[in-house]
Amino acid sequence: MGRKRTVMLGATVATTAGALAAFGIASAPSSSAATACGTLFDDFSYSSRTDPALSQRGWSIRGQAGGPGVPGASWRADNVAFPTVDGQKVVQLTARTDGTAAGTSHAEFSLSNRRFLEGTYLARIKFADAPASGPDGDHVNQTFYTISPLAAPMDPTYSEMDLSEYLPNGGWGEAGPINYQTTWYTYVPEPWYADNQHSQQARSIAGWHDVMATVGGGHVKYYIDGALVGDHSGKVYPRQNMSIDFNQWLIDLEGRAAGGTSVWQESVDYVFHAKKQILTPSQATAAVAAYRSAGTTHTDNVVAASDCSAGEPPAPPATTTPATTSPTRPSTTAPTTAPPAGTQWAPNVAYAQGQVVTYSGVRYQCRIPHTSLVTWEPPNVEALWQRL
Repeated sequence: MGRKRTVMLGATVATTAGALAAFGIASAPSSSAATACGTLFDDFSYSSRTDPALSQRGWSIRGQAGGPGVPGASWRADNVAFPTVDGQKVVQLTARTDGTAAGTSHAEFSLSNRRFLEGTYLARIKFADAPASGPDGDHVNQTFYTISPLAAPMDPTYSEMDLSEYLPNGGWGEAGPINYQTTWYTYVPEPWYADNQHSQQARSIAGWHDVMATVGGGHVKYYIDGALVGDHSGKVYPRQNMSIDFNQWLIDLEGRAAGGTSVWQESVDYVFHAKKQILTPSQATAAVAAYRSAGTTHTDNVVAASDCSAGEPPAPPATTTPATTSPTRPSTTAPTTAPPAGTQWAPNVAYAQGQVVTYSGVRYQCRIPHTSLVTWEPPNVEALWQRL
């Protein structure tokens, strides 16, 4: 879509097939060892924006000036917080404006180490049609996207996927509410030129929604609440690793009612990414539910290499954090696959509490009944397996 936005040039504002086939998951091309690619899950269970775990896990909060957004507006670190919303810890992004550039501030929260390309992306986001306080009408943009730097105008390797750009009051010459998904080939900042593919839904998505994309086989497919809303392909298919980002900003200062300061809030319940695994919406949400049932609030072993070399999965990250409360018992519905002969761990198997398996020569005992998945190897999910 040829909508104009000002972006800082060169800045990041930004399992095997057989095992998955039984579970209905198609692996992305170019990898014979997707089990080594890793998975990210973050439940955003942080105490505040100064929690040291944020930087340890690669998250950054923007504070430097620049685009996109209102020229002269600021990006404030204290516009990112971690409250409890609707009973769940979230990362909350706030944008404020009093109708002037000096009185306008934006928010951006990023996993800026660029390791993300093919696979499945999912976040549960609470969008807003009206400000939490103050007059309505602002051209606010509530987003979830992945991005790489633009090395130069018309950079042919530039990659960006806007999984959701929600404009409750419209903008860029369009009336709201409207939601966009855009996959980018490249652009020129000045004079503005954009080369991309986009989809749009001219309806409200206020409230909680599952925002998802899959990248594989030459197609970027976008979903809202499990419904396919866009299928982009061709030259816009991402060409390099990207960061994962959330932000909320004002497109311009038009449209708002006079007087007072408006406070806009966008909340994100969790983010999930399975590198080089193409999941269905139900599979992705089931994976998130299983992490939560197991008491896992964070895990990240996603590798930067997109070829995902064969071998053992990455070692379990030190940042995997079990919940302090007792986990809820996960589903024990048995799959069609029976436990294999012997004691070797395998994916897509229903394991019972107390069952002992061997993985990479080490014995583990099942803590909680569950059906195993790729990336849930015993050393990666301590909530499910106890090392013997």
